[in-house]
Amino acid sequence: MVEKLKLEKRFIRILDTNLNRCKEGLRVVEDTCRFVLCDETLYKKIRKVRHLSSKYLTDQYEQMLTARDSIKDSGRKAKEQSRQNLKNIVIANFKRAEESLRVLEEYSKIIDFDIALKYKALRYEVYTIEKKMLLKYKNIF
Repeated sequence: MVEKLKLEKRFIRILDTNLNRCKEGLRVVEDTCRFVLCDETLYKKIRKVRHLSSKYLTDQYEQMLTARDSIKDSGRKAKEQSRQNLKNIVIANFKRAEESLRVLEEYSKIIDFDIALKYKALRYEVYTIEKKMLLKYKNIF
């Protein structure tokens, strides 16, 4: 019984960590669209994805918050990478969001397969936005 509880807590922590990672990456891209590129259309698309990513796990929020252990998280000490330019920042944060959406897609299959499909759709939406943004502003990047 104890082992099952520990596994469940770890599972919930994976959801929590990846939801936070996804939203953080999207926020960086969103702020770039809003304040650097002044592109309201892209800004609103990214914002919508960020808000939807949270919406799908609303029922699990309290469990995720309870399972969170940011003080003991071994990722706190992970080495950070420097960024050379705006393009590196944007790409790194798109990848952060896309990878997190993939993890959310896989692990949410345990909770509700429909939620998994929604995360899959969001992931493909982010791929599309990434392509539009990087091609549209290739002269800036």
